[in-house]
Amino acid sequence: MTETISTPTSAAPALFEHVADSAAAVAHFRGRLGFESDVSDVSAALAEPEPGFVLVDTRNDASWAQGHVPGAIHLPGRRIAAEAASRIPAGSPVVVYCWGPGCNGATRAALEFALLGHPVKEMLGGFEYWVREGFAYDTADGPAQLGADPLTNVAAAGLAGGPVGAGTISCAC
Repeated sequence: MTETISTPTSAAPALFEHVADSAAAVAHFRGRLGFESDVSDVSAALAEPEPGFVLVDTRNDASWAQGHVPGAIHLPGRRIAAEAASRIPAGSPVVVYCWGPGCNGATRAALEFALLGHPVKEMLGGFEYWVREGFAYDTADGPAQLGADPLTNVAAAGLAGGPVGAGTISCAC
């Protein structure tokens, strides 16, 4: 079955008053994928024997103790310039995260790593979405894991074609 997409009508002129052409949109979205990853893709890569990157939690000490992604190293943003060279091999790909989407600490950390010559990506959603998607995490008291938030995880909401809670599918994209 072929779906027909209609062109915008007068009902939505403001929405498409300023819209990029296809070539500009391709460049923009391809560029974003070069700088960002989501928690699901990071989790899948970390499950591989050789993930191919260093995961860096850029939050403060109290936040790290509260919880962090297993396998991450702790390097608060303010210490990256001074300590990264002694902790992360030069040129190693790096994925950074901070608390969540309301925080730009990961963006600042990504800039620091880029200035040091590392290929770098931000983990969108940060630690907040790692936990909300139902992935396990480490705390100062040991491992922890909460159930997936049904607003962020289609399996938890029963939308993945199976019973609620069957499997962990963090995005149906």
